Amino acid sequence: MYPKVKSALARAWRDLETVQFGVTPAHAVVLGPVDTATGAFMERLDGTRSMELLRAEAAAMGLPEGRVDGLVRALAAAGLLDDATAGGARAQAVRARPGAMERLGPDLGSLSLVHREPGGDLRGVAARRAIRVRVRGSGRVGAVIAAVLAAAGVGRVEVLDGGRVEPADVAPGGLAPGSVGRPRAEAGRALVREAAPGRGPRAGEDGGPEPGVALVVVAPRDGLESWAPDPQAAVDWVATGTPHLYAGVLEGTGLVGPLVLPGCTACAGCMERDRVARDPAWPRMLVQWRSAHRRRAAAACDLGVATAVAGLAAAHALSFLDGELPASAGARWEAALPALHWQAAPVRPHPDCPCGAAVRAGPAVAAVAGSDRSGGP
Repeated sequence: MYPKVKSALARAWRDLETVQFGVTPAHAVVLGPVDTATGAFMERLDGTRSMELLRAEAAAMGLPEGRVDGLVRALAAAGLLDDATAGGARAQAVRARPGAMERLGPDLGSLSLVHREPGGDLRGVAARRAIRVRVRGSGRVGAVIAAVLAAAGVGRVEVLDGGRVEPADVAPGGLAPGSVGRPRAEAGRALVREAAPGRGPRAGEDGGPEPGVALVVVAPRDGLESWAPDPQAAVDWVATGTPHLYAGVLEGTGLVGPLVLPGCTACAGCMERDRVARDPAWPRMLVQWRSAHRRRAAAACDLGVATAVAGLAAAHALSFLDGELPASAGARWEAALPALHWQAAPVRPHPDCPCGAAVRAGPAVAAVAGSDRSGGP
């Protein structure tokens, strides 16, 4: 073992015997009592020394016998300890790619806060590398989402879209001006390759079959399909249990969610049935809006809002892929110009929807959908 204090959390003394790790309340930890000598010795826990060497250096500094082991145990129990050799074979494979490690340094720091066990950050990156995600849409929102997922270490990011890149599709972090005129799917694949921190795994490279799609991100260039998603387009995802996340911009309003977990949270069919129940004119208007979409020259998709939506949607997608349940599960987050105040709109399973979420999930899903999400997106 080569102990290392996690570097993602800033360290400060609260008083002569108490150390606080971290600034923000979400991850801050207070450790004490810690005397000055032990606090100074903590600097040596940098991943370059074995336990045997640390014990010897502690003895040379006059620290009591057993102090190093006790300190390491306390740091580990508080989720503050890493190990330069932990994580298993998959983590070692990540360490063997120094270029990728440098690119993913900030991501590793973030993962170390979520996966508190030693080596959890590298296991998280290794798991991302084996994941396959499909992004449907390569406009101002979808292309940036695809680039962020690839840059964050997701090994297989597929971009699906039709037609050719138009000048209005160009966005910082997304499709570049030089891609105008190219097939959108081709330009999206090139963007993903350029964003990724190294080559992703090829089919069967790790000795197993091609992985299934872990998540579909639906980010159409026309935000109407995010605001009112077509249930028919999601039939196969619901039938196969494929999670999918909606994101887009419609009329200056940014939309992230819902994240649909088939059979557990509300799907596009649930949303459509709920709208019809609340507004009988909805189907008639929706037909007109979808028809008008084909005649619209340009969508009201402010670049700042689109970038914010793409970033938030990618963060929610990564949280889900890392094994957490983001705030978009059972809710859609909305922010409209000019105030841009993010608010959650609960999306509840409909009892008449054949997806069965209302029947199978029951009160648990209702609690998720109706919970107070005041903590923000």
